[in-house]
Formats: sequence, C-alpha cells, structure tokens
Amino acid sequence: MAERITAASTPEISDEARTSGDEGSMSSQNRTRTASSAPTSPPRTTGGKGGGKAGNPSFADLHSGHKLAKRYRLEECITRLDGFSSWRAVDEKLRRAVGVHVLPADHPRGSSVLAAARSTALLADARFVHVLDADEHSGLIHVIHEWLPDATPISTLLHSGALEAHEAYEMIGQVAAGMAAAHAEGLAHLRLTPGTVLRTGAGLFRIRGLAVDAALRGITHEQPQRADTEAAGALLYAALTQRWPYPDGAYGLQGVAGLDRNSRDTLATPEQVRAGVHRGLSDLAMRALVNDGATAASEKQPCVTAGDIVAALSSMPRIRPPEPEPALVGGYQRTTYQQGTYAGAQAAAAHGALPLATTAPPALPGRMGAALKWGVSALLIAALGLGSWQIADALMGSDTSSSPDSPAPPVPTSPEDDPPPNQVTDGPLTIAAIRDFDPYGRADGQNPDAVGNVIDGDPSTSWHTRNYYGPSFANLKPGLGLILDLGEPQQVGSVSVDAVGEHSIQLLAADGTTTGTMPTRFEDFSPVDEAVGASLTLGGEEAFESQYLLVWLTELPMGNDGNYRGRITNITVSD
Repeated sequence: MAERITAASTPEISDEARTSGDEGSMSSQNRTRTASSAPTSPPRTTGGKGGGKAGNPSFADLHSGHKLAKRYRLEECITRLDGFSSWRAVDEKLRRAVGVHVLPADHPRGSSVLAAARSTALLADARFVHVLDADEHSGLIHVIHEWLPDATPISTLLHSGALEAHEAYEMIGQVAAGMAAAHAEGLAHLRLTPGTVLRTGAGLFRIRGLAVDAALRGITHEQPQRADTEAAGALLYAALTQRWPYPDGAYGLQGVAGLDRNSRDTLATPEQVRAGVHRGLSDLAMRALVNDGATAASEKQPCVTAGDIVAALSSMPRIRPPEPEPALVGGYQRTTYQQGTYAGAQAAAAHGALPLATTAPPALPGRMGAALKWGVSALLIAALGLGSWQIADALMGSDTSSSPDSPAPPVPTSPEDDPPPNQVTDGPLTIAAIRDFDPYGRADGQNPDAVGNVIDGDPSTSWHTRNYYGPSFANLKPGLGLILDLGEPQQVGSVSVDAVGEHSIQLLAADGTTTGTMPTRFEDFSPVDEAVGASLTLGGEEAFESQYLLVWLTELPMGNDGNYRGRITNITVSD
C-alpha cells in the first residue's frame, strides 16, 4: 500500500549542517534514496531582480531582520543547505518564537514540501513538533513550526553518557506510540535520529521533522514504515549504549560493526556493548533492528512496525524511575512522633533560617563526663521527688478544706456558649482513592504515579500535567482533571483546591446513586461550581450527596518557559 511522506522539523541544533554521514548512517542506506536532481546552490527565484514584490526578499537575499508574509521576522539562520534554509524567527502577531523553513517557490521539491507540511499539520498529536503554517508568499515557500526553547536533542544528551533505563524506556515508548499514530494516518518520518527526538524540560519527548525533513532533502523509501521502525530500534540502541549501531558513527557517537549488509559480523547486543543494560530493552532494540545482517537476541518475532514496539513494551514489566538518594539527615526516621518537630525545622530552613538545635551536643569524654551524667541524674530524681510531694500535699489540703456534703459552686454560663441545635461542624472527608482523568488524551494518562501527592497533606508535593504548547491545552482537548472517590456516597459541602499559579477549575459530581464503579466518561458528571485562582473553594449553594467528584481543569497557567502546565498541591473535601 502506498504511503504518504510528510514532515516538520525544529532545527534548534544544526545537525543538518553536518550532512556527511548523517543521511546514510541513519538506517539501511542502500534502500534510502535522495533525489539526485536536488540543486547544490540556491536556484533562481521568481519575481525578477530583487525577488518578488517590494519589501519581500528573494531566497538568496534572506538575512536576519527580514519579515515573511508580513508576520514572521527572521532572527537566526540555523541551516542553509541544498536550496533551502532553516531559521529561528519571531511570530510578531502572536509574539512567540517559531522555527521556519524557507525555499524558493520554483524549487524542484517545493510542491512536495508544501504538501508534506500541510498533511503533517493535520496530525494533532502532542508527541510531535507541530506545523503551525505552510504557504507560498511572494515567490517563497515557508513552513512554520513550533520552537521549543527548553528542549534538548537526544544526540546532545548522549554526549555525556548513555540514558538511564527508565528514561530510555519512556523515550522509546513515546516515540513508538507517536510513530504508530503517524503511520496510521499514512505519514512517515524517514529521518528519525537522535537529532530529531527532543527531551523537553518537563521530561517528555517530542519528535521533530515528521515528513517535512524527508521532503526537504528528497528522501524516499520503498518501505517507509519499516524504515521508521528500524530507526526507532537504532535510537534505542544508541540510548542504551552511547554507540551508533552501524559501522559509520554519527551524531557524535562511535559506530558498531556488524549491521552493514556486506559485514560478516553479527551486531553485538546492547548488553554486550555496555555492562548493566536492561535486558528487556536490549532485546527490544535488537528485535526492531532485524535487517540486513542484524539478528534478534531471542526467539521472539522481530518488530517490523511501530505498533509492534508498542505491543512489546506493553507486555514488558514497567521500568520504574530510580529511587531518589536519601537526604543527608543522620538518624532521622519520619514518624508521627517526629513529624511536628521536623516539619518546623523544614519550614525554618525553607525561609532561610536554621533551627536552633537539630542534634544533641556530643557527650563529655572520660571520667568527667560520667560524673557529670550521674550528678545531673541525681538532681533530676530529687526534683521529681520534691515536686511529687508538693502535689500530694496540695491535693490533701484541698480535700480537708471543703466538706464532702457542700455542693460545688455553679459555673456561670452564657447562652452564646451553647451550640445551636442540630448544628454540624465542617470537617475533612476521607478520600479513599484518586486517579487522573484524561478522557480526550493519551491512554497512559497524566502523570498517574503522582496523583497521591494531592491528598497527602504535604504542600511541598504536587501532581502536574504534561506540557502544552499553547492556551486551552493547545486546542487538543477541552480539559483534564482528577477523580476523587469518597468510598461511599457522602454529604459534600465544599472542595478546596490549592495549585501553583492561577487555574480555571470546575467541580463536577457524579449522581449520588452512582456507586461501586468509578465513572469513566466526562458525561457521567454534572457541574457544581467553577472558579479561577490558585487557592479555590468550590461547592454548591447546599450540600449534595455523591461518592465521585471530578476536579476538572479547563485552563492552565503559563510557565517561565512559555509552555502551559497545571500543578495541584492539595485537595480537601469537607462536609
């Protein structure tokens, strides 16, 4: 079945500028073709001398400060190659940084680049760097895409060492799921490399260059989905070993002999290349790389599609993140008896003040220390005895001074001291269970391992959403939230929500007759209240009965990196 090829790249790092050994070492170079008709110098542009209309430069005259389509101001040239150039620019209309690919309208690959960009723009998947605009204007074709200032290519991360097992697991899982979604829409990447997979500041992974990178360079493949799957296997291999699984090294990594079709050697598994590699991930990398000489490390079937990688990961036990290193607090054990004291010291440290005494002073050595201990002990015993005698004497004196038959004097009371009849004092209700709720998003949810942080009573812990690269969840969904299970239907008076930054939050509740099974659809809840702020109290005019409550986020605050992210620190439910 014929498959379309499209793409959109974000050239924060100029890997494209080092194309020698880049295209060929990406995968099976003998089956990846680059158009031979691609010009080696900028071709003639339409519009005659001066390049098109007044104020619109020709391709050869582009430089920093020029404005495309009266909107995109070019700032920095990242790549100028093979008749096209890539820039960091500013969208003056929306006041944000963007990436731009520019090429002449009469470029031999201009129509295919434009078609690829427009097809990719229809794929609303958060795992890809999105194409924002693609058009022809005044003799120039421009492709506008997101610019991620906090993102780092995998190739840069690998310069300092191989990835930890959990990070490699998350990376290949998100990349494979993204490519499976793209393949389902008939889109292929064909340049999936450590330079086109980015890790954001929030720890998520984004794929840049879907189809547009290949269209810009004229790259085609007889089996595009298989090529992307093999490239994903090579990416995982590199992440685990810090080596590129082909004879020629690339992206600052040394190569490994054995994968070229003319090689007589068998490719060494990641476990053989580097000690301590996770066996399941090592096996998965080899299964995806089964091609032209590589063999799987087990009898399992090779992964020939991105969906095969996703299925293999789902059958593998989840790799947990490493445990944080213990704090250097000698002898401290967090118990209910120590919690108050330690919390005070922790709060003091947070405000820059040191606690007056955190550890006992060292004991005096030798005989002097022992004598002092015994002396202090004797004084304490004497003080306790004297105090006990005084208390007993006072009690006996009070008994003889009053007659047992005399009634105790009445204590005056005030009507204000009596509680009104049938008054119910507000108090926190127990939240039996909590889970993230993202019915319009990914199946793996929104940071499900951290949802317990919002009900632990500790304001220093929190649950956060994924990054979104625009308001209103980048127009991907109407919202997301947390479902609270109260264990059984109870009278609910209010719900307090503490967050970091101003959020738009709605409180919804399931019908009081809904019990036993937690609702799975947004339509199963009815609205109760909504508000905007960082510390909110939501509730109806009267108490209502429900077992399941939904704290629904409809707008997230923008962080310092320009991205939108929700963060909830605490939720309490009162009757």
